[in-house]
Amino acid sequence: MQKVRRLAGKNIGVVLTGSHCTIGDVLPQIRKIKEEGGILYPILSFTVNDTDNRFYKVEDLKNELRQLGDHPIINTIVGAEPIGPQQLLDAVVVMPATGNTIAKMANGIVDTPALMAIKAQLRNQRPVIIAVSTNDGLGINARNIGALLNMKNIYFVPFKQDDPYKKGNSLVAKMDLIVDTIEWAMKGQQIQPLLLGPA
Repeated sequence: MQKVRRLAGKNIGVVLTGSHCTIGDVLPQIRKIKEEGGILYPILSFTVNDTDNRFYKVEDLKNELRQLGDHPIINTIVGAEPIGPQQLLDAVVVMPATGNTIAKMANGIVDTPALMAIKAQLRNQRPVIIAVSTNDGLGINARNIGALLNMKNIYFVPFKQDDPYKKGNSLVAKMDLIVDTIEWAMKGQQIQPLLLGPA
């Protein structure tokens, strides 16, 4: 019996922002979205698009995304803008979502391709899924996460403190719940429980 693919035929914008250390945890989830039938639109923040780092080389990452993606990589604000008027995407998932991106979202700032994709999706009143990865989630960014939790059409992948004794303010999403969260979000529901115990 053939497995039912939960995201079959759904256009999914996959937004990567600059929590570089988390990109390795995100790539298997992008593959999982693809396995579940999602049609992938890769979208990169300027930082991810331009910055080689100790976790990956930009060109290696882009090559992998080109192989996985069904559409060319979007890495400019101009390239992300049509998501709104053309109603391109059924869901946008921001994974990982840095504290910087979360703060800008909460305050209406649009200065990267990632943020334009989010704004364009919200214009269409369609779901945006946030997979948080930030060292200040229980610090100064807690107020921004709180603001987004109260915004319509924004959903969070369940998250936890990843190192409560050494980094007490740090939060990270449970990345293997991304597909489940997308599925619930497209029904207009926040997956629960949202707050998980520490690792």
